[in-house]
Amino acid sequence: MTGWNNWSGSVMATPRLIARPRDAGELAALVAQAGKVRVVGAGHSFMPLCETSDLLLSLADYEGAIDIAPDRRTVWAPAGWSLKKLTAALWDEGLSLINQGDINPQSLAGAVSTGTHGTGAELGSLSTQARGFRLMTATGQIVECGPTLNPELYEAQRLSLGLFGVAVEIRINVLPAYHLEERVERRPLAEVAERLDELAAATRHMEFFVFPYSDDVIFKTLHPVPADTPGRPPSEAGETDEATFKMICDICAALPHLTPPLQRLIMRLAGKSSRRVGPAHAIFPSERNIRFEEMEYELPRAAGLPTLRAAIDHIRKRRLPITFPFEFRLAAGDDIWMSPFNAGPGASISFHQYAKMPWRPAFAEMEAVLRDGAGRPHWAKRHTLTPADVHRLYPRAADFLAVRKTWDPTGKFANTHLTELFGL
Repeated sequence: MTGWNNWSGSVMATPRLIARPRDAGELAALVAQAGKVRVVGAGHSFMPLCETSDLLLSLADYEGAIDIAPDRRTVWAPAGWSLKKLTAALWDEGLSLINQGDINPQSLAGAVSTGTHGTGAELGSLSTQARGFRLMTATGQIVECGPTLNPELYEAQRLSLGLFGVAVEIRINVLPAYHLEERVERRPLAEVAERLDELAAATRHMEFFVFPYSDDVIFKTLHPVPADTPGRPPSEAGETDEATFKMICDICAALPHLTPPLQRLIMRLAGKSSRRVGPAHAIFPSERNIRFEEMEYELPRAAGLPTLRAAIDHIRKRRLPITFPFEFRLAAGDDIWMSPFNAGPGASISFHQYAKMPWRPAFAEMEAVLRDGAGRPHWAKRHTLTPADVHRLYPRAADFLAVRKTWDPTGKFANTHLTELFGL
């Protein structure tokens, strides 16, 4: 057995075998011989979605290339490619993804199957952009699904948590390649809260970061611009220097009572505005090298800011040593069975804690606050949902599980966590 752990180090497993198949034949043989199968991308899930004691697969070496549709509106892409590899290949073909999150090492399949999203009031998660899938099922056969081909499998697979098979290719929407201008500045939280709708409507992408002991935010926008727009290149960092932030995190880990004044110091250091311009795929992601643990809840749009304020108030009242800022984003609603955004336009609140500091007690307190705002968790971020919660929050959960039983009746693709989560 070989040890495996996720990116933050909080999820560990000892799979019987970690394999990197190169083609369908190798993959089929591995799936057929295994009792349980899970697939891993970059390990950026904070929940034990990839944990297994049997077969852990990586499709990073799996054969494939992007196949562009004649109308250039969709492409078939290798599901195991990282978003970084995929977006660079698309750029070479004059194409871009419609939206991205703020990191790009995740695999395409991992991002789609967990509902990963960026920000943008009118833009949905990456799952909303998937138009078809080619899966290796429990029988070792590759099955294709889309809106008119095996439509029930397609609807369930759009946000699947890997329960239906191994995705080998995904058909995804694309746009002609575009450039983005990034602007980062400090603003008062009160001003951003008062003008949120106006600020969200002014740019294609808007988000902000707020430390719980500061009254200011790091306000960030991205907006498409012509390719010849002058500006600093993407290689030049525009956010708080990571080395300085890590040093402050280490001080807070040793001396937690210094967290409030050090956060105010960070915001003074972040006072200078910055601006960058470049290809969309180079501007979307940011460097995230400091290890942390994360919880994220998606809330009805109207509940977003009140819940954020309640979360900040709770931390201040309890004097919790939370070193990382909240991240606040907007996303469009969708119709995906197991999407946290399927109840309408959403606001996303991400809550982090430095990996070297205790996180479980604070996460338990924060989850209660976020649930009070009618939130539903990101499936790959820390949460404590039960089967009863799943069925209460997701009216189509029974349909989702019925499709799972049809395509994987023995539960080959369900690990311990998913079995408990859905009451399989």
